[in-house]
Amino acid sequence: MSKRGPIGLLNTVASLLLVAASLAACGSSMVSSTPSSFSSPVATVPDPATATAEPSESLHPANSSPTAATSALPTAVPAPSGSAVLVGAGDICQAYAVANAMHTASLVDALPSAAVFTLGDNSNDSGTVQQYANCYGSAWGGFKSRTRPTVGNHDYLTSNGAPYYAYFGSAAGPAGKGYYSYDLAANWHVIVLNAICAEVGGCDAGSTQEAWLRADLAANPGKHLIAMWHIPRFSSGLHGGSSVYQTWWQDLYQAHAEIVLNGHDHEYERFAPQSPAGVADSGGIREFVVGTGGAMLAPFLIVKANSQVRGSGTHGVLKLTLTDRSYSWQFIPVAGSSFTDSGEAATHG
Repeated sequence: MSKRGPIGLLNTVASLLLVAASLAACGSSMVSSTPSSFSSPVATVPDPATATAEPSESLHPANSSPTAATSALPTAVPAPSGSAVLVGAGDICQAYAVANAMHTASLVDALPSAAVFTLGDNSNDSGTVQQYANCYGSAWGGFKSRTRPTVGNHDYLTSNGAPYYAYFGSAAGPAGKGYYSYDLAANWHVIVLNAICAEVGGCDAGSTQEAWLRADLAANPGKHLIAMWHIPRFSSGLHGGSSVYQTWWQDLYQAHAEIVLNGHDHEYERFAPQSPAGVADSGGIREFVVGTGGAMLAPFLIVKANSQVRGSGTHGVLKLTLTDRSYSWQFIPVAGSSFTDSGEAATHG
């Protein structure tokens, strides 16, 4: 089940470290948008003790201490009129711990009109047909009809991702590619990319996928942009960030994208807006790492520049409320957990 080449070896070593770290920690932790707001894929183009917060930006003074809350915020607060709501997470279901994925699924169920995203490793085992049916399907499968997924490295461990593409069908974009885009209300455009570069001819400048990204950005001028893929460019987690996705960040930065969503590292982290070089920039992109969908959690290693909030011991989902001039975020923890994070920022445009 190992991946091919150097990236595969790195993932294998990281996974072993992940298990060791998690076993050590196991004593402390085990809306106006509706489904019809989707367009078809664009084919042409342990809790608070482990959470760290830094001062918030002036963009959201009402939430100057996002992690200070002692209980979960309401999970079904109506969104402002004319807005869209996205909710989801990555790294969702492991067969020996299906209950974790069921707990996060209950948070999504509490937002029945929200559009749902995943951030890869939907099957955090090996992505077999049985794992999709019995693990992911028994938990997050209940809202499959409103889910737009992202593929991860574990999803590719069986038949080059065939069960992933078969399970999600057209919702995952063109079969075998793993990248597509769609529109939401309030002038928002969502771009889903395939971070498993070896499976799609690369991710670097001039690759087929990168050329598609540039074309998709050019075809959607003036829209508020969210991009998501599995492996982050920046992360303080066990795997750390990867410069493989530098060109994507550059393309998105030039297009004034608002948000990048990633998984892969099994914790929650929020960065301040930054440039592709990792320099704080009020006109830059805000990245969220949300690998908290149900897979075994992991600690942080080296805290990276511009990391504002980190929580390593809580499963949960990220809710984004998107309006035509702003966006707000809320990390919703599973029942019994108190770590949370929330805030609001104006859009660039």
